[in-house]
Amino acid sequence: MTDQLVAPRGRIYDVDALRGFALLGIFIVNITFMSSGYPGNLVTDPAFDSPLDDLVRALSSVFVDMKFYLLFSFLFGYSFTLQMTAAARAGAAFEPRMLRRIAGLFVLGVLHIVLLYGGDVLTTYAVACLVLFWMRGVGDRTALKVAAWLYGFVLAGLLLSGLLMNTSAILPSTAEAQENGRQATAAMLGGWSDVIGEHLAGLPLLVLQAVTMQGPTALAMFLLGMVAGRRKLLAQVRGDEPILRRIQWIGFPIGLAGSVIYTLGGGTGTALPVAVSVVTAPALAAAYVATLLRLMHSPRTNWIRTALAPAGRIALTNYLGQSAIGLILFTGVGFGAAGALSPLATFAVALLVFAAQLAVSAVWLRRYRYGPAEWLLRWVTNGRRPAWRALESRTV
Repeated sequence: MTDQLVAPRGRIYDVDALRGFALLGIFIVNITFMSSGYPGNLVTDPAFDSPLDDLVRALSSVFVDMKFYLLFSFLFGYSFTLQMTAAARAGAAFEPRMLRRIAGLFVLGVLHIVLLYGGDVLTTYAVACLVLFWMRGVGDRTALKVAAWLYGFVLAGLLLSGLLMNTSAILPSTAEAQENGRQATAAMLGGWSDVIGEHLAGLPLLVLQAVTMQGPTALAMFLLGMVAGRRKLLAQVRGDEPILRRIQWIGFPIGLAGSVIYTLGGGTGTALPVAVSVVTAPALAAAYVATLLRLMHSPRTNWIRTALAPAGRIALTNYLGQSAIGLILFTGVGFGAAGALSPLATFAVALLVFAAQLAVSAVWLRRYRYGPAEWLLRWVTNGRRPAWRALESRTV
């Protein structure tokens, strides 16, 4: 694969590979909530409180938590511009296509919440994408200003919460939270009704997070991605650009320092450390991107792009597949392993599942043009059934 390799119809392998990389980080975070009811209640499982367990959690907090959904959101905004280009190339009106796509994404998200995993992001993305759709005509400067205002809104809310609110009077005590975690884990080990009930029980918190933090930050990254897509910043990367090295030199110190403060301060359960992460996580995410782009365009390590790109090309299928695998592995619907794995074992499972997804994605795309979820969403988007096999006519 050459450094300037671009997939058919203008598909950019760098974008696919970055999206695949983001899928790994997202799954490492999500699997901790899929495998136990304790993390969702902001406490650790008392059965896994050894120094090794604490170290694995800390490493995840420093290097993974709150970073990869930013990258995934940025790439969503970048791909939005590719959707606009695809509509123009097909001679089709962009507006109805995108509105159908947003509606389809929202329905998939609702089904995902109910049946597979309560920590869904697709519904939040669909709502935020409506705003992005409405703002698609604004200039780059306006888009960047709105992104900054959105981040400022989130940061101000966290600072006010941390400085003015007595969270100990709102949040349950550690003993209560651990009991809630035990009950949540027990519900996960039940049948379909128990699992679905547990998913629906988390809806109020999911909506609150979407409104106060995840939605605004996702939209901010959508806007940044849209600006980057307009300027085709990922279409002509060589890997030797000086800006990539500068991003690494700036992003890693700032991002890792913020991550350490976030971790030592208590992680997601404390507003002020979360505020620090909100400010610094984009720097670390950018440093990850710069590092990966340099590696993917080096003759010695460009195999990384070859490995990651297929998974990122069918990212929606793989995202939903990760939730389905988590359901089968951990809930009573499947093998019932909830609460049975240590943090290190859970991390190992995430790596094994993702490695399998890399292999399956590569094999799948040799025969088929889209993943199952992408095929269905494309049908909804275009209003007609797409070609399925890779050798079918590309005019459909």
